[in-house]
Amino acid sequence: MKDILGNAIMDYYNFERNHILWVHDHHGPKVEMPVKTYFRKESEMPELELKAISLCKGKILDIGAGAGSHTLALEDREMDVRAIDISPQLISVMEMRGVTKFIQQDIFKFKDGKFDTLLLLMNGIGLVGNIEGLRRFLNHCKTLLNPGGQLIFDSSDVAYLYEDDIPVMDNYYGEIECRYEYRRQKTDWFSWLYIDRNTLQLIAEDEGWKMEFVMEDESGQYLVRLSVN
Repeated sequence: MKDILGNAIMDYYNFERNHILWVHDHHGPKVEMPVKTYFRKESEMPELELKAISLCKGKILDIGAGAGSHTLALEDREMDVRAIDISPQLISVMEMRGVTKFIQQDIFKFKDGKFDTLLLLMNGIGLVGNIEGLRRFLNHCKTLLNPGGQLIFDSSDVAYLYEDDIPVMDNYYGEIECRYEYRRQKTDWFSWLYIDRNTLQLIAEDEGWKMEFVMEDESGQYLVRLSVN
């Protein structure tokens, strides 16, 4: 897949900001994804993200770290944190912004190290794609955590996309097909997961995790902390 998100973030870092990053899905017109969101300072982060950062402990892996803003916030707190992302361009941006420990790899293939906290923010859990991917991810995370470790992430319920009742579907309604568009180039369609709290809790418990609901913000985004039973 074309690294369109990496291109947009690299351009923004280099002050080339005349183009819009669009996100397409099948539920309405394309919408702009403000690239500056990836460059927020800690003082600009929403309460939910600040709460997640405050819960981090020990050795931390920031998964799908983007431009590295959450990693930098943790480094500023003198935490032992590593950023991981699959995009070489995002790794370059992180390094130029001052992230000191970073890994370019697909998280599903990463096996080198044990951590006390696994962190995914800005709906980073969506990278699992679908319910099956979530189950696979939760099992993979068990191999990356030290005893007593934790998995922290946010998500949201997208039932609002369906004005009336959610229709009968072959797949879970929060498995959203998306694509990025930037500089007249588009990625292939890919699935991004948004999961409601009840479904998440059922799956987490089924896969051997204990889920703690931490908070929900005014937009319906919620934060959870999972630990292995």
